Amino acid sequence: DGFRWVYAEVNPTLALESLSGGTDLCTAFVGGARTLPIHAGELQGPSLAAHVAAWNEAGEPVIDEVGELVITQPMPSMPLYFWNDTDNVRYMESYFDLFPGIWRHGDWIKINERMGCVIYGRSDSTINRQGIRMGTSEIYRVVERFPEVVDSLVIDLEALGQESYMPLFVVLREGAELTDELRSAIKRKIREEISPRHAPNDIFAIEDVPYTLSGKKMEVPIRKILLGQPLEKAVKRDAMRNPEALAYFLRFRQG
Repeated sequence: DGFRWVYAEVNPTLALESLSGGTDLCTAFVGGARTLPIHAGELQGPSLAAHVAAWNEAGEPVIDEVGELVITQPMPSMPLYFWNDTDNVRYMESYFDLFPGIWRHGDWIKINERMGCVIYGRSDSTINRQGIRMGTSEIYRVVERFPEVVDSLVIDLEALGQESYMPLFVVLREGAELTDELRSAIKRKIREEISPRHAPNDIFAIEDVPYTLSGKKMEVPIRKILLGQPLEKAVKRDAMRNPEALAYFLRFRQG
């Protein structure tokens, strides 16, 4: 939708390019290429010196399938270690825990035959409802089209031995109210456009969605907090844009 709007309303000959990368890498690893055609909704391909691939759970490369975004060869800007990370424990857990020796970035990606790329959100915050897996970005796309909703955060609290519970948290536009009618409309739209299984169990109004300094929704840390992990282990406040947003979720956890 964004591509179509830009070419219809801004400039039909604009070289519109999107990119995706990582803070710890200090660079983008997929993005635009002025020598390649532009396809709506796609990043044009891997960046220079970035050996990007989509791998399935068996560690095999896949084409035209959603897989784990991995970087299979060292990049010049890859960190050697994290500051104050004794014995590289946090570094290895962050990027090398799933495929030893291979950088797993923690995003879902699909790469097609022309090397065009689509990012589907965080793989470690994937929703798995009764065996159907989906990235959170699909839910945000539906929810944030409602004029009353400014921002949103969905958390799948399925845990070992527990029944799945998925709350949706929404930031409302000034003057809007989270009425029963709005709750029902949001759930109905998710059922229609995604699947009945991905409709949230409950919807709550919040003042702010927690974000990292780089502008990413903090789905995984909030999930850890709501599942009972101590705050100091679940999140780094100095890496947040709005650490005050955590207070709501700490209260929510306590019931």
